[in-house]
Amino acid sequence: MSPRVVLVGPPGAGKTTIGKLISKRLALSLRDTDADVETTAGKPIADIFVDDGEPAFRALEKTAVAEALATHDGVLSLGGGAILDPETRAALASHTVVFLDVGLAQASRRVGFNRDRPLLIGNPRSQLMKLMDARRDYYLEVATVTVPADGPAGAVADAVIAALSAPADGAQA
Repeated sequence: MSPRVVLVGPPGAGKTTIGKLISKRLALSLRDTDADVETTAGKPIADIFVDDGEPAFRALEKTAVAEALATHDGVLSLGGGAILDPETRAALASHTVVFLDVGLAQASRRVGFNRDRPLLIGNPRSQLMKLMDARRDYYLEVATVTVPADGPAGAVADAVIAALSAPADGAQA
């Protein structure tokens, strides 16, 4: 069993929103590893960061991703930082991975001043820019295809579906 598609990207890329649209249009189930982590921990991600620290969260996230890659056959949305783990990046090599490439302006609008995103505390726009810059090479490393994600969710979902139907050549959508 393997996911039909794995969605990666920074906060504000639309992984959950786009994932919902793709899963509905392709009649597939959607799984979000951030939701899996919250279920396992019994609390929101922000509380995991505060109560247990980022390393504890990352350990839960790594386990959630490995489990989902092995057992889920629909659309899989990964948390924005899941690609930081080298073992997770290696595991993604055998899957169809779409990098939802969003610009800072659009990601900032989507994220806003969301207090549920612990890595964006302080100046969210500045933190988001640093986070996006630090992770970009990892997103590109794991991506089978890159889809621009600044447009409307429906158009981005259409572009992802079109990329899934196109011959595999590693090109951008």
